[in-house]
Amino acid sequence: MSNSSSISHFLLLPLADTRQLQLLHLWLFLGISLAALLGNGLIISAVASDHHLHTPMHFFLLNLSLIDLGSICTTVPKAMHNSLWDTRTISYMGCAAQVFFFLSFIVTEYSLLTIMCYDRYVAICKPLHYGTLLGSRACAHMAAAAWASGFLTALLHTVNTFSLPLCQGNALGQFFCEIPQILKLSCSYSDLRKLGLLVLNACLGFACFVYIIFSYVQIFRAVLRIPSEQGRHKAFSTCLPHLAVVSLFLSTSFFAYLKPPSISSLSLDLVVAVLYSVVPPAMNPLIYSLRNKELKNALWKLMIGHNSEAKTA
Repeated sequence: MSNSSSISHFLLLPLADTRQLQLLHLWLFLGISLAALLGNGLIISAVASDHHLHTPMHFFLLNLSLIDLGSICTTVPKAMHNSLWDTRTISYMGCAAQVFFFLSFIVTEYSLLTIMCYDRYVAICKPLHYGTLLGSRACAHMAAAAWASGFLTALLHTVNTFSLPLCQGNALGQFFCEIPQILKLSCSYSDLRKLGLLVLNACLGFACFVYIIFSYVQIFRAVLRIPSEQGRHKAFSTCLPHLAVVSLFLSTSFFAYLKPPSISSLSLDLVVAVLYSVVPPAMNPLIYSLRNKELKNALWKLMIGHNSEAKTA
């Protein structure tokens, strides 16, 4: 039996049992990480450099790309390091930092996706008020609120989690430090502090979920009332990428945290964790660039410009 004061490190779940599979997972994670870095980096560069993309929707998309970069850089490098050197350890402070930053990015992304839903709702249901409701100052305030909510939520959960006494060893059943796995090591699993924070976050998360559903009901009703087929297609094309990203984020994260214990296993938990922590940052840029003509044009100009400069040099 040990407590948190005597724990200097945690043991993470290895991605595979054999050396060959560990290296295979290493290359797989490396490929996904590079795709995420390239896709999100291109979106950030395109939005920042093209004045045609200085709109509320693309401003929020730039923030989403920053979040995705931070999220995948928080969990994947350590997993790749452990696979490369055939180790499982992460320091106590390193684990706390990983929990804080990952949770901060996840909560910020959920808040930002809710704000982006509001952006689409105003653009389609109240287009005459779009400039008033979503001015540059309002967008900056909303983005700041999303980042602040992620920071404060992560700070509360991290402090609460790592102040609990741990007496169930130091082995985590996940390839990165995750709060549910750390709570399993706690001596007082039913502590009221944990329960209170979980209920509070569940209520806030459910409120955002209800708002997203309600907004899209109103959006689809408004789109179906548009008389021209071209107008309906344009309206749908601006909503579908956001709806796809929201669906991917919610389905994977909700299943990860709300799946019944009866179907839980180490392999399933590992797959689900990869789906909600690693895949979305790589998929989000692809989803948005496929349906957004303005963004595709900006990305094309950006790449053509770099190619021209390279040939000139």
